[in-house]
Amino acid sequence: MNIPFQTIDWDKIKTTEHIGTTGVAYWQTIQLDGLRIRKVIYSENYLADHWCQKGHIVHCLEGEFSSESENGETFKLKKGMTYIVSDDLSSHRSRTVTKATLLIIDGAFLKSNKENQDE
Repeated sequence: MNIPFQTIDWDKIKTTEHIGTTGVAYWQTIQLDGLRIRKVIYSENYLADHWCQKGHIVHCLEGEFSSESENGETFKLKKGMTYIVSDDLSSHRSRTVTKATLLIIDGAFLKSNKENQDE
């Protein structure tokens, strides 16, 4: 995949609303071949409505949020912190107490080699 030099003016990117179990997530999404880049704002008291197995690079731009694992672990991320995980290596969901703004990058490059390791 080749991506030519470009800038993203987030003020010009359409916002979509995604209702959580509680709260709302507002997404602005750029979709390229095999790559998705999102600026996401979680409202106060947001809880994702599903456990996600997809891989992500998640960077907290503002506020703070928790990434909860289905196995009971919780990781708190504050402004300036990042987490990284490949596809199928975690079952996780996001939760906030206060508003948080994230940059989330995912795509084919995060495909897990787990299937090959299990053979």
